[in-house]
Amino acid sequence: MRLIDSHSHFDAAEFDADRAAVLARAQAAGVGEQIVPAIAAAGWPGLRALCAATPGLHAAYGLHPMFLAEHRPEHLDQLAAWIGREHPVAIGECGLDFFVEGLDRDAQQGYFEGQLVLAREHDLPVIVHARRAVDAVIAALRRVGRLRGVVHSYAGSEEQAAQLWKLGFRLGIGGPVTYPRAARLRRVVATMPIEQLLLETDAPDQPGIGHRGERNEPAHLVEVLDVVAALRGVPAGEIAQATSANAATLFGLTTPPSARAAG
Repeated sequence: MRLIDSHSHFDAAEFDADRAAVLARAQAAGVGEQIVPAIAAAGWPGLRALCAATPGLHAAYGLHPMFLAEHRPEHLDQLAAWIGREHPVAIGECGLDFFVEGLDRDAQQGYFEGQLVLAREHDLPVIVHARRAVDAVIAALRRVGRLRGVVHSYAGSEEQAAQLWKLGFRLGIGGPVTYPRAARLRRVVATMPIEQLLLETDAPDQPGIGHRGERNEPAHLVEVLDVVAALRGVPAGEIAQATSANAATLFGLTTPPSARAAG
């Protein structure tokens, strides 16, 4: 069984002390590849170095809305140069966050739409953060047009999920789905098209119920897989195969062996 963690901040400082051990646990669990999105321009060089030195890690470069204070308008120009030179698998993490107080919405919108335009120009998928802002994200995607990507840590409605699918966007599902109280999310996961589904951890954040209060890590993706499989009433191997193929297609990765065999 081969799994792709479609959203892991494996370059985060929380992994500095034992990154090799964390990677070994992930690989032992079957998580052979990770998409690692950036959050701010200052982190792009370190992310590039880590992914270049570690097989199975794939970099995405972007400007996260929660780190608005670190962004400058010139970073969009720098991002364009990085994309042209480094050929990342995606642009992100980018998006809108209307949950955290004090984040200027107009400024967020400017950086988000600037990154969407770059994604369209470079024909790259986008990794989107949409916290309490799914409708605003959908509106921006429609304004820019001709986009594809994933809304990670999806927490919207079934109707919003359907709108995103029509716009070419998959949904990233992680630790929150393991909590029984997440009834709406579980309904979405049970009924969404399998082609729209990606699995993620958002490590070191958003641990599942079995690791509440702990650092999350990519090996825990298996626990997300098991819950998703139970919600959909199919074997875990079937979900692993489908989501790995979905991630490989979206991010332009070599199709995992399990998906090739199935085809």
